[in-house]
Amino acid sequence: MIKPQAAKQMMTTLTASPPTAGGTELLSYRGYRGALRGPLGGALAIARSGLWTILRRKLFWGLYTFGVLIFLFFFFGQYLMSWVSTQLGPEPIYFNQTSRIQIKPVELLDYLQKQLKLNGTGETFRNVIWYEGYLVMTVLAMAGSILVGNDFRYGSLPFYLSKPLGRWHYVLGKCLAVAVFVNVLTTLFALLLWVEFGLLDRWSYFWGTLHLVPGILGYGAVLTVLLSLLLVATASWLRKTVPMIMVWTALFVFARGLGEVLSRIGGDAVRWKLIDLWTDMYVVGNWCMGLPQDASQPLPQEAALVLVTVVLACLTYLNRRIRAVEVV
Repeated sequence: MIKPQAAKQMMTTLTASPPTAGGTELLSYRGYRGALRGPLGGALAIARSGLWTILRRKLFWGLYTFGVLIFLFFFFGQYLMSWVSTQLGPEPIYFNQTSRIQIKPVELLDYLQKQLKLNGTGETFRNVIWYEGYLVMTVLAMAGSILVGNDFRYGSLPFYLSKPLGRWHYVLGKCLAVAVFVNVLTTLFALLLWVEFGLLDRWSYFWGTLHLVPGILGYGAVLTVLLSLLLVATASWLRKTVPMIMVWTALFVFARGLGEVLSRIGGDAVRWKLIDLWTDMYVVGNWCMGLPQDASQPLPQEAALVLVTVVLACLTYLNRRIRAVEVV
């Protein structure tokens, strides 16, 4: 029961501060005063939220550290090659006068250029993206359920779609989050190594290899489009981490081994490798870099056709999957 004195005080307060229309002042409601943006702004907000979700996990920072170590291996490898090239001579180089450890500049330079491909050609930057790509696939396989799967499991997707956002804006936002992560670990590192090699070599290197920049960007775009759509599609289907890891292992590890086996025992040996999406992206990346085609790999046109088919399949599935979500 409310005491008469308390009731009198409450009535006095309401009389002194009467609510405006709709009771907004009484509820302390304050409207949004910023500039309203369109659905594309909402897609950027979804991408920013997805990136923040990934970056909050310590496990992903640990895996990102391994990616940086791969980059540093190539970075200091190119620096070592530049130093060795200035020390060429028939005599070995000793660390000090009493040390028995020696370096033969000619043999070391030959190893760095021909075996590790630290020669500033397209093979160098293709290998960087290739090795970094394995780490990218590992991170995405574990991040899929967090980035996309939880939206289906816990009902976040209807909340997104109840806003002035289209279904494809939601897909675009998730793909943008994946695109940033993929390109930071692959395309950005490859471009930094290209700049480093030019600074260590000579300025004419930049003009002579300028065509490699669109090649690096093209290879990164192939990885971005396929991996982002494939991640969103598989995560919306499986939703949980363990099934995601199993499916991605089958797509990028088991399929590669199966393609190698079938290429040895079946007819049209090279074409059996088309079932491996990672090999298909590698072949298309070679074409983007302007590198000669390896006879043991499928044709770039065939690999590109497989990748386009997978992209269209992902878009078709996402269209049906997201349209099935009821928006209240």
